[in-house]
Amino acid sequence: MEAPPTPPVPLGALLPDRELGLRHLAGPAEADVHGVHASEMADPSPYLLGGELLLTAGAALGDGEAYVARLSEAGVAALGFGVAPVHEAVPPGLAEACDRYGLPLLEVPPGTPFTAVARTVWRLMAEARTRELRRITEAQQSLAAAAARPDPVPAVLSRLAASLGGWAALMPPAPADTPARPEGQAPAEAPAPADAPAAPAEPASPLRAAGPGPGDDVLAAVAALARRVSPGSAMTATDTVGGTHLAAYAMSGRQVLALATPSRTPGDHTIASVAAVLLTLLTADRPARAEAAALTRLLLDGDPAAALAPGPWHVVHARGSGDPRALAAALGTVLLDPRTDPVRLLTDRDPAPQPGWRLGVSAPAAPAELATATAQAGRALDRAEAARTPLVRHTRGGLAALVDPAEARAHAESLLAPLNPAHRETLRAWLAHHGSWDRTAAALGVHRNTVRQRVARCAALLGTDLDDPDTRMELWFALRGLDSGDNSSVT
Repeated sequence: MEAPPTPPVPLGALLPDRELGLRHLAGPAEADVHGVHASEMADPSPYLLGGELLLTAGAALGDGEAYVARLSEAGVAALGFGVAPVHEAVPPGLAEACDRYGLPLLEVPPGTPFTAVARTVWRLMAEARTRELRRITEAQQSLAAAAARPDPVPAVLSRLAASLGGWAALMPPAPADTPARPEGQAPAEAPAPADAPAAPAEPASPLRAAGPGPGDDVLAAVAALARRVSPGSAMTATDTVGGTHLAAYAMSGRQVLALATPSRTPGDHTIASVAAVLLTLLTADRPARAEAAALTRLLLDGDPAAALAPGPWHVVHARGSGDPRALAAALGTVLLDPRTDPVRLLTDRDPAPQPGWRLGVSAPAAPAELATATAQAGRALDRAEAARTPLVRHTRGGLAALVDPAEARAHAESLLAPLNPAHRETLRAWLAHHGSWDRTAAALGVHRNTVRQRVARCAALLGTDLDDPDTRMELWFALRGLDSGDNSSVT
């Protein structure tokens, strides 16, 4: 399960900032801002992804109606209009158009640079992501602790309901001979006589539940949602009933984890997925924790060919501050050896980055190849720690495999000698993000102008043209050659 994306910044969080002095003029007062973009183009929509706070001084405004229509169609979250030097005030027609199209319009006063608005948005996004990752990590740890209690299933459900602020239950899906119906389609029923009384709705029957019980309409919708998921088809399904967000997660044994919560965020999905894996392990016929650790050592160090399915399997080496049991649950496995450094795991799922951990992942391997895969995972973890990245996968072959690592490092040190650690890290991130200033700035936590200045300085110090693809390729391989020993950080 991947870490959730950065939560958006509510537009309402920018308006009270006295240093910015923004003023809401038209359209809704609330919107979710996913980024900031400044443009004086008459039609910036081809360069927008949607969700931006677009900042403009109106130099090419033209017809305000058409301009707002294009922004609305592009999915812009809000429009910030800077008064002076082009316009002394926001054009009335622009405000009227924003009202008609439901696009929030903000006035940016003359003393507020657009860069100050962008910096505030990026800061709020970084703070929100940190809070969300901390919440997910704490929830994973509390779920793992609940799973270790004497009666683990109700403990995990109770902890999950508390973490999401809603209702959580284990429910049976539809009987095997009951076909699932498409979402939104009413079930087929025989016509009842005209004078027959309405049959009462059959109440949903959760096997176990925790949290405030929802109403009958929500329970009925949850039961219908549970019928649409199974391990062999859809693993998850979602719906909304009267403002209550519903979700269903398939588990083994034809059971379903069902949720009814007042809101839904990407972080909630990550937490619920961890709980679903834990409950699957707790309700399935699985080895105990001590047996799983012993089996993991046997599989990784012994002869596992007769003990495992054909796979493919991934060996994972991990270091971090979290609970190894929560990590194993997040990766969908009980094959964990937490007593080694690094922690070692074996999973038949494709691992994703996990908050609080650095992971080295082997190439997919058959059971007889696990010894080689273990070495691959160890080297991948070394690269992950050197590059300060959450996850590195071993890749077979490639150009890098044709060059001796010592020679590659010596060449890299010589080529990159003029660059200090900050320049090297910025150049690495810039190349990794295909020359995108905004994404590089977000990855490094600096302003995009800082990225531009550092990259320009790199080009000057190296005496090379960074627009040349051959140059970019050579520099990328050189930076990769330093990954095994460069532990510097950007300052």
